Parts: sequence; C-alpha cells; structure tokens
Amino acid sequence: MYRNSYFRFWGVLTICFIIILIGMYLSITYGAYDISLMDIIKTLLRIEPDPMNDMVIFEFRLPRIVIGIFVGIGLAIAGTVIQGLTRNQLADPGILGINAGAGAAVVLFMFIFAGQIKGADWFSVMLMPLFGWVGGLLAVIFIIIFSWERGTFDPQRFILVGIAISSGLGALTLYVSLKMNPQDFEMATVWLAGSIYSSNWTYVLTMLPWLLILIPIIYYKAKVLDIFQLHDMSTKSLGVSIIKERIFLLLCSVGIVSACISVSGSIGFLGLIAPHIARQLVGNNHKRVIPVSGAIGIAMVVVGDIIGKTIFAPAELPVGIVISIIGVPYFVYLLYHSRK
Repeated sequence: MYRNSYFRFWGVLTICFIIILIGMYLSITYGAYDISLMDIIKTLLRIEPDPMNDMVIFEFRLPRIVIGIFVGIGLAIAGTVIQGLTRNQLADPGILGINAGAGAAVVLFMFIFAGQIKGADWFSVMLMPLFGWVGGLLAVIFIIIFSWERGTFDPQRFILVGIAISSGLGALTLYVSLKMNPQDFEMATVWLAGSIYSSNWTYVLTMLPWLLILIPIIYYKAKVLDIFQLHDMSTKSLGVSIIKERIFLLLCSVGIVSACISVSGSIGFLGLIAPHIARQLVGNNHKRVIPVSGAIGIAMVVVGDIIGKTIFAPAELPVGIVISIIGVPYFVYLLYHSRK
C-alpha cells in the first residue's frame, strides 16, 4: 500500500508538472503578439535576440507566469494550512476573512497614497505586502478573540466568525474604493477582481522572501498538521501545544496570503479547491498534500490566466473571475457532499 501511495504521489505531481509546462508554453507563445517556440529558445539563449521578442517575453509574459506560479502555490498551501487547523475541508483564507483583511489593508494603502502610486515603484510594491500582512493579522486576531470559548479555541466557531468578519471587511473595502480618485479606483477594481495582468519583476522580488521563508516552515510543520486532525484532547496528549502551534501556523498563512494578495488581488476559492483535490488524490498525509496542493494551485492559476486572456480576446478576464466561475459550483458540490 505504501509503495502504491508513493507512486501515486509522484504520478500526480508529474501530471501537474506536465499541465503547468503546457500552460506556460501557451502563455508565453500566444497573445496579441504571437511568438514561435524557436524564437523563444533563441531569445532565452541570446541567439540572434530580437528587441521586440525581448520586450514581450522578459517584460510582460515571463513575469506574469512567475507571479502566477507564486500566487498559485502560495494561496493553495495557505488554504491547506487553514483546512488542517480547522479540520474542515470547506475552509479557506477567503472564507475565513484573511483575504478580506489583507485586501482591505491594501485598498486603504491605495487610498492613503492616492495619486502617488505609480504602478510598480519600489515604495508602493514593498509596503503593500506589509499593509496586507497587518490587515490579515488584525482579521485573524479578531477571529481568534471571538472564537475563544471557555478557554478553548473552537474551529467551527472560527469559521462562522471568519465569514462574518469577511463580509464586514468586504463592505469596508468597497466603501473605501468608492472614495478613491478615478485612476486609483480603476487600479483597485482590477486588483479586487484578482488579476496578474500588471505583473513585473519587482513584484516577483517582493513576493520571493515571503514564500522562500514561510513555505519551508509550513512543510516542516506537516506532522503537526497531521496531528491536528485528531481531537484537541488527543492532540494535547501527544505533547503538542495547541494554541501556540495554531497561532504560529496561522501567522505563516497570513504572511503568504498577504504577499500574494498584494500583487494579484483576491483570488477566491483557490485555497479551497486545490487542497481538497490534493486530499482526494494523495490522502491526508500533509507531507504529500502540501506539495500536491501547491502544484494544483499553480496549474489552476496558469491555466485560468490563459483562459482569461484568450476566451474574450482582445479583452481580458481576470484570473480571479475565471477561478471563481469554477469555484462556486465546486463549493456547492462540497456543501452537498458534506451533508451525506
């Protein structure tokens, strides 16, 4: 059985990797300006480089692909952690209010620096994840306070409180965005829809430290997430500090979500769908669920971005909307399935 599960794990990762490669190939070759595979190879290897190909590949398409990879793996792994901590496969950072908290903070940042944001300058790009992290952290603090009951942390109450706080913060975000000047309002609207359209290498460098530090920490804590699938009393008996580990893992999730949201906006349902599919494919062992969930998240964002770019061309549909179109019926299916 272990041998079969081992081959299944690597088989799933291989299939995801193939889908990601196909998506990357389509994303870098097709668009308003088509580039052949041979031209791409020549450009990457610096053989007879063409200035137009250089600009399209290095300034527009490659950063967009890399950001899609980062956002996909980040939100999927954050969703895996949230579902593991709450023991609920219907939980994700969006439903719990983490996305809303980080999003509200970023919109407030745009409002405070109205007219001063130049898209990709270092000042705005470096501060936005920090604003998002503070917003997500405050949302989590409120959720924990209201979820605390009789000296214990109730995971089910945590979800209900998160939904309520998410609705409130969503209303606040909408109110603040309506107070913006037209230029910043347009930027906030595109951002709120969940888009990686304006990706650039500055965004990549901003996200990289958060992911390089926090994802390995979460993977290192995979056994703790496995133990959290037991009842709290059983978890305590195994020597796990429930409150300390929950708060620590929540903070890691908030950091990842904030870094992702600061550059892509709120891409809903990704943190719900990817971990659930991963568990269906490789079981509940988080040493396997975490990498598979990340790979599925990458595939969803890369493929969703291609669909958004091509289906309504020359107009573009934000990847967040594409994933939501898939996510809403899938969420309804999960609700129906959980009643059985």
